[in-house]
Amino acid sequence: MTFEELLPILAQATLETGQMVFWSTLLTAVLGLPIGVLLVTTDRGGLTPMPAVKAVLGAVVNVGRSLPFIVLMVAILPFTRLITGTTIGTVAAIVPLTLGAVPFYARLVETALRGVGREVVEAAQAMGSRRVTVVTKVLLPETLPELIAGLTVTVVALIGYSAMAGAIGGGGLGDLAIRYGYQRFDTGVMVVTVVLLIVLVQLIQILGDAVARRLSHR
Repeated sequence: MTFEELLPILAQATLETGQMVFWSTLLTAVLGLPIGVLLVTTDRGGLTPMPAVKAVLGAVVNVGRSLPFIVLMVAILPFTRLITGTTIGTVAAIVPLTLGAVPFYARLVETALRGVGREVVEAAQAMGSRRVTVVTKVLLPETLPELIAGLTVTVVALIGYSAMAGAIGGGGLGDLAIRYGYQRFDTGVMVVTVVLLIVLVQLIQILGDAVARRLSHR
C-alpha cells in the first residue's frame, strides 16, 4: 500500500481511536471517581462506615480488574448490543472500554484519597463541615494532582485497550493494524500504526504530567 493510499485510512483510524478514548475516558471519570470515593468513605473509619457496602463494592471492582480486557469484550457482547444496538464499530467499543477502565480508575482514586492525612479530615469536621463538604472541599482538592495523574495512566491504558478492540471489529488503529498490517502482511502499515500509538501515548503522558505538576501545591 502506498503512502497516498494509506493516509486517508490512517486518518480515519486515528479519528476513531480518538473518539473511543475520549468518550470512554469521560465516562470512566464520571463513574470511576464516585466509586473510588465510596470505597474510601464507606470503609471502617471512613466518613460513612458501611462495611457491607464496602465489601460488595470492593468485590465488584476486584472482579472488573481481574478480567483480561479481551475476555471482558467478548463476555459482555450481549450487554453491548443491548446498549448500542450493535457489537461492532467505534460506538460499541466504548462500552467494554468504559467497563474495563472504571474499576482500574476507581482503585487509583481510592489510593489517592487514602493519602490525605486523617488530621486534615478531622480538622474540617471540627469546623462543622458536612460529609459531602469534606469530600468536595477537602479530599478531592487535596488529591487533585494525584487524580489527574491516575486519569492519565487510565487514558494510556485505554489507548492500549482500544487497539485490542480492533480484534473484534472495534475500529481504530488496532483494526487497521490487524486488517492491513497482519492479515495482509503489510509490514509498513504495522510499523506506522505502532509508531503512531507510541506517539499518542507519549503525548498523553506528557500532557497529563504537566497538568498534574501545575496543580500540585506541594
